[in-house]
Amino acid sequence: MDDLLLDAQDLALLVRLQRDGHATNQALGELLHLSASQVSRRIQRLETLGVIRAYVALLDPALLSLNVRAFTHVTLARHGGQEGQDFELAVGQVPEVLDCYAIAGEADYLLQIVATSLEELSQSVLQRLTRLPGVVNVRSSIVLDRIKASTELPLDQVGRATRHPRRVRLVGRPI
Repeated sequence: MDDLLLDAQDLALLVRLQRDGHATNQALGELLHLSASQVSRRIQRLETLGVIRAYVALLDPALLSLNVRAFTHVTLARHGGQEGQDFELAVGQVPEVLDCYAIAGEADYLLQIVATSLEELSQSVLQRLTRLPGVVNVRSSIVLDRIKASTELPLDQVGRATRHPRRVRLVGRPI
């Protein structure tokens, strides 16, 4: 597989974009000592390579009355084949499920779920999950307080990873 070449300025740009995806090319250029057109070309390249997948607005769930968050372990009767595919398709249609991870361990999946209340979580979400194809066990932990939440990837680790789906080779000095 080809190396994904990122130089120190690419990484610095990605750090800034993770913190403020709404920043202008001019503002980013001033911070990184690049012209706005250089920033634009770098961003376009990173988008084309798939490093930058999307730009989003991060909403405050509490201000939107989504005050309940749960992490839910789901176990299926069988660990693969059509049952897993059916579950994954079905859970993808549940808007309250923010994340769904296939995991190793006691459960098959870990879900992050938000709801407006414990009652909504129980009635609308968890009951729906127990009715999905192949589900034999659903166990939830309710979040009491959010200590740390981040969408920023630790880019200082890029290049140090020995196994990565796309090997990254840094060009120039690290950030």
